[in-house]
Amino acid sequence: MTESPLPPAARTAGVVVAWVLGALLIGAVVVTAWVAVRGVLAYSHLRDAQASAAAVRASIADPAAASSAIAGISADTAAARELTSDPLWNLAEGMPWIGPQLSAVSAVAASIDQVAGTALTPLADVASGFSVDALKPQDGRIDPTSFAQIAGAADTTADGIAAAAASVSAIDRTALLAPVREAVDEVDALLGDARTATDALANATALLPSMLGAEGPRNYLVLFQNNAEWRSLGGIPGAIALVHTDNGTISMTAQESSTDYPRYDTSVLPLGEEVEAIYGERPGRWLQNVTQVPDFAVSAALAREMWAREHGGQQVDGVIAIDPVTLSYLLEATGPVTLPTGDVLTPESAVPLLLNEVYKRYPRPADQDAFFAAAAAAVFDALTRGDIDPATLVGALTRAGDENRLLLWSAHEDDQQVLADTTLAGGLPRSDAAASRFGVYLNDGTGSKMDFYQTASSTVAWATCDLGASGEASGDAVLTVTVTNTAPADAATLPRYITGGGTYDVPPGTARTVGYVYLPEGFELLDAALSDGSGFGGGTHEGRRVLSFSTDLAPGQSTTATVTARTVGTAPTLQVRSTPTTTGGSAVAGTCNGS
Repeated sequence: MTESPLPPAARTAGVVVAWVLGALLIGAVVVTAWVAVRGVLAYSHLRDAQASAAAVRASIADPAAASSAIAGISADTAAARELTSDPLWNLAEGMPWIGPQLSAVSAVAASIDQVAGTALTPLADVASGFSVDALKPQDGRIDPTSFAQIAGAADTTADGIAAAAASVSAIDRTALLAPVREAVDEVDALLGDARTATDALANATALLPSMLGAEGPRNYLVLFQNNAEWRSLGGIPGAIALVHTDNGTISMTAQESSTDYPRYDTSVLPLGEEVEAIYGERPGRWLQNVTQVPDFAVSAALAREMWAREHGGQQVDGVIAIDPVTLSYLLEATGPVTLPTGDVLTPESAVPLLLNEVYKRYPRPADQDAFFAAAAAAVFDALTRGDIDPATLVGALTRAGDENRLLLWSAHEDDQQVLADTTLAGGLPRSDAAASRFGVYLNDGTGSKMDFYQTASSTVAWATCDLGASGEASGDAVLTVTVTNTAPADAATLPRYITGGGTYDVPPGTARTVGYVYLPEGFELLDAALSDGSGFGGGTHEGRRVLSFSTDLAPGQSTTATVTARTVGTAPTLQVRSTPTTTGGSAVAGTCNGS
């Protein structure tokens, strides 16, 4: 039996449906092709912008050149933003699977364009007519008004980059494919670095005029931390100096040794029950121990009070801490500095000379102190006489700040509020939306300079983790801290001032380290173990669980502490803030990418 043909109306309807489906298919292909082509073009523009950004960093010593490069970056980012915001792209963002990828790309392009096209513009305009030579000391003076030229623009740029960084951080990454998620993470980190840099610039332009004495004379106590004898914030304050500023003129008016200070019967200031439970009263009784508490606000207040007790009640305006590694960075700006002894300080020679060779050459502490005083005075003179590369100087100070080697506390409340959220403040490790931060702080327990030979490394990683819809992580984190004594096998024959000579029942050549591990706020301790089989003490400090341990290491020996902690709903990135040592140490971070 032959089938009956479809009625004309049915045939017409079928043709219409076929045409509609075909049109939809063609439309989908066209939209896909359109989006794909525009995506490739946008990617090209963003890569060109990235290359131009590298040129800006390379020419930062020439602000006018940097300003011109920023204009080129703006053109590329504007093109990328336009390519990822047309109606067809917006329509495709509503599609399943591919939509979240396109939305993320569009958000990133918009944020980067906001930085290049808006946030950087005020700073670029100022930079086009500004020379960093204005920041060079002239006959021991820096003109405080030079910072006023860039203060307003620096604030505007910092606010704009902060807004862009917040926009990228808020992108939901749970539905993103690995390549897109990694690209978003890369931009997130880049904007985070940019935010740190512009915040630092804004803070500097706000702080430096008053610090230079623009509003009246000021005095700053400078602590030179000795990394050959570890303390939580770097090393013992072995030498100190008083720096005076008045309307931009800078002078060093006094130099002393920590050995000039007595052992106080009780802490010079109240430390609080939490601090005393962990550290005892030692930080408040010896100047050499003020940096044992890993909070520079505490250390600085103690040092200020000790100075006042020994100098007729004089209250300094602030306290600064630096170390010989910072000094080596500054020598890159000043060039080699010749000392009265004939020794030449260079970026390569400064650390071994000041932290090791001087103890071999001069067995008497008084001679060591005289050498340190001469070195400090010579470098200070080189910095203030103006024969320096200002861009290199800024880079050296920035690097030292990033490594927590340059610390600053102000007795003036307005200044301290500006400092409080910066790396210069040297506060306890604080977690935020960007990262959960552990603290690893190391202290010499030998009474020696053996830490010149010690190395320390830290690694933190997720053992298990889950990412929530908002990007917060939950799971178990594992922190490992390894301390190694790299001293030569015959270290016991080194000078007594290096080995400690058996003080505190530690055999010469052996190095005793007392460590403090701070868990991030909200982390629950699950387990802790030391490879040498010893145990832990500790307590709590401002909401953070603290574990303390002690280990004795002969030459060639190592000890590893392993700490496991659990958290719910925290930043997916784990970081470690640790004691800055002569080698810098290593701190490997971890990021949660899901189960």
